[in-house]
Amino acid sequence: MKGEGLKIVISGPSGSGKGTIVQELLKQGDYKLSISATTRKQRTGEIEGKHYFFKSKQEFDSMIEKDEMLEYAKFCNNYYGTPKEYVDNTIKLGHDIILEIEVQGALQVKKKYNEAVFIFIMTPTFKELKNRLVSRNTESMDIINNRLTRACEELSLFKEYDYIVINDNLEDAIREINTIVAAEKLKSGRYENFIKNVLANQEA
Repeated sequence: MKGEGLKIVISGPSGSGKGTIVQELLKQGDYKLSISATTRKQRTGEIEGKHYFFKSKQEFDSMIEKDEMLEYAKFCNNYYGTPKEYVDNTIKLGHDIILEIEVQGALQVKKKYNEAVFIFIMTPTFKELKNRLVSRNTESMDIINNRLTRACEELSLFKEYDYIVINDNLEDAIREINTIVAAEKLKSGRYENFIKNVLANQEA
């Protein structure tokens, strides 16, 4: 029985490996990635509807006013957000869709999609998280320390999530997420129409 797909929200601090996990999930399973809308200019090689939905400021404001955004935020003078229509259409086709977003955005989504599956990715220790950020060799220690402070704030909201996945080993983390998704699909609430149909056709 294949009904609507799941809405899977994946969050985690910078350095937790959530981006790598999401890319592996997209390779291995019947997952689709939510596509964001943005007001920033389209870059060379970017494709409309694949990398982003490119919107003018007026179009973005209109989507906000019409409650067509699940969540949105402003970054470097440009807006980024998750269009509700794309998510809804994707799950209606039976695909599981992944929304890789930061914690505040996830909390916005939860207000509209409380039934979504919320997964928080974390490293085994803060020392490991710091090591991963330092090993990137792309940011100053001030920025790294700011990221660690933010990670503490994000972790304090762990109860807003349904599951915590400790990314100590990539393969284990992938397996755990796939197990979560499989279990969610067997929840009784997803079988309401199936049960009704069985009861209505007892002689069949």
